[in-house]
Amino acid sequence: MSDQAGVRSRRGPITLGPDHTARHPPFTFQFTKVCEHPRVDNPNTAQPPAHLLDQAPGAPVRSGIPEHGRIPKYYAVKARIAALIEELGDGRTLPTERDLAVRYEVARETVRQALRELLLEGRLRRQGRGTVVAGPKLEQPLSLASYTEGVRRQGRTPGRNLISLDRFPCPPVLAAEIGAAVGEPVWHMERVLLADDERVGLESTYVAVARVPGLDGDFEPDSSFYAYLRDELGIAFGDADERIETVLATPREALLVGTPPALPMLLIHRLSRDTSGRPLERVRTLYRGDRFSFTTHLGHTAGAADTGAADNA
Repeated sequence: MSDQAGVRSRRGPITLGPDHTARHPPFTFQFTKVCEHPRVDNPNTAQPPAHLLDQAPGAPVRSGIPEHGRIPKYYAVKARIAALIEELGDGRTLPTERDLAVRYEVARETVRQALRELLLEGRLRRQGRGTVVAGPKLEQPLSLASYTEGVRRQGRTPGRNLISLDRFPCPPVLAAEIGAAVGEPVWHMERVLLADDERVGLESTYVAVARVPGLDGDFEPDSSFYAYLRDELGIAFGDADERIETVLATPREALLVGTPPALPMLLIHRLSRDTSGRPLERVRTLYRGDRFSFTTHLGHTAGAADTGAADNA
């Protein structure tokens, strides 16, 4: 592996195992500077750690390499493939596992493990029988803006495929969340989310039939539900509560979204209210962890002390 700023990589001698097969020890890294930096009165004149000079602000510190320098062999290969990804660019085909194993002088299983992590991180994607460099992740704002607005803002074409639209009596567990009485008719609409015809998520929406009585007739299921509420029914969103967690897709969800069951997903639960504070909808949205990131803007709430955020940091 090529030398980096402040880091030197090396691999020890090859040894023979009990089965007389050659075994390569894992790559190790030696740091020219570790954590022991001299304390000075004026930090502006101190020599900065070498790894900070070339490190991107959003990247893991020291490229994820511990101070002791020892990392698994696959991680060293992963770093080299990541550099290759940057050279190739979006949509370009990656060399085969066999070619990468020959290039980096490692076993194919080592390459396979590195590729698995890069696929989970969304750096790569499968295309047919090959592997290509994935484009940037979709950035979905954590706001009352709809999925449609968030995708269009990034120059992508949003879409949805309707899986089901069912009407059923409201159960007690759902009644308070959507402002309906127990037993009152409720809609459940399930749709696959698309971006440029790529399946990227799965959305379940629960809303009282009394609020949207014509949902099964005058709503286009591949369009924005929020735009329908605003433009056709005059219902405006006032605020919402959201909870985000990481989950693994169920077998059914993985099949609908087109992902392996082991792929981490981002799950958002949303309870929305209209401008009068009346409960409106309950939404459960599953996003592909390899294709989505979320953004939000933070600021002081009305009446908050200027030092409140700093005191709680």
